Amino acid sequence: MRIVNLAGRLALLRDGRAVDVQRAGAGRFAADPQAVYERWEEFRAWADTADLPEGEPFAATDLGPPTPLPRQTFAIGLNYRDHAAESGFDVPEGLPLVFTKYATAISGPVSQVRLPEGGHTDWEVELVAVIGRRTESVSETDAWDHVAGLTAGQDISERLLQQSGPAPQFSVGKSYPGFAPLGPCLVTPDEFNNPDDLELSCTVNGEEVQKDRTRDLIFPVPTLIARLSAVLPLLPGDVIFTGTPAGVGFGRSPQRWLAPGDELVSFVEGVGELRQTFVE
Repeated sequence: MRIVNLAGRLALLRDGRAVDVQRAGAGRFAADPQAVYERWEEFRAWADTADLPEGEPFAATDLGPPTPLPRQTFAIGLNYRDHAAESGFDVPEGLPLVFTKYATAISGPVSQVRLPEGGHTDWEVELVAVIGRRTESVSETDAWDHVAGLTAGQDISERLLQQSGPAPQFSVGKSYPGFAPLGPCLVTPDEFNNPDDLELSCTVNGEEVQKDRTRDLIFPVPTLIARLSAVLPLLPGDVIFTGTPAGVGFGRSPQRWLAPGDELVSFVEGVGELRQTFVE
């Protein structure tokens, strides 16, 4: 199953067309895309058996983030060995490196992003997992049962602010408006042959700068859910950015930063692509 946020309304994708959930369900479910995660299992059961209309065509520019206002957003750092090495850090052990991206940074899959003045803005393509039910102390074996679906994300990062002060400012440096695009859709785990092994990639102005597979994650999705839920409850609709592979601008020699006019395209296998353009 695939769902989208179409102009602020929850919709199901059927053969590339969008079915408005509130209208198709005669008001059984709200139009608010974020609200569906509180009733995810009921929604799945309805969507799998409902006699749905054909749906309507739509433009990618009308899509918003499939989770527009999560209560908790977790972001994982240094979760690919090559990225840890290019960043000059040791590989984490035990609990992954965790920070957040604030909710006002979240945007849809096609967007224009304003660059901070005088900054060093970087790219980080990521697989993103969305929680489908309250999750506490779950095992790795059972973790996928708690995932509503997967989407693509960009952890856009302002490196100067991130590295300012006596300790890194990860969360603030990664939370300018538009620095957390998500989409284009949310895809349930059963849609993938293997949700633990997906290709992800990123291009800047058509040049490939990142490419890897999620099988190379140090802490894969089930491990992240188990480790996080052992500390605190994960709530329906919560978002987990799972980490980025090597190839970011910070790790290059010479270093490279996004500039006005650049187009950033991020891809996750089986999900689709994000497309961001940057302005002064």
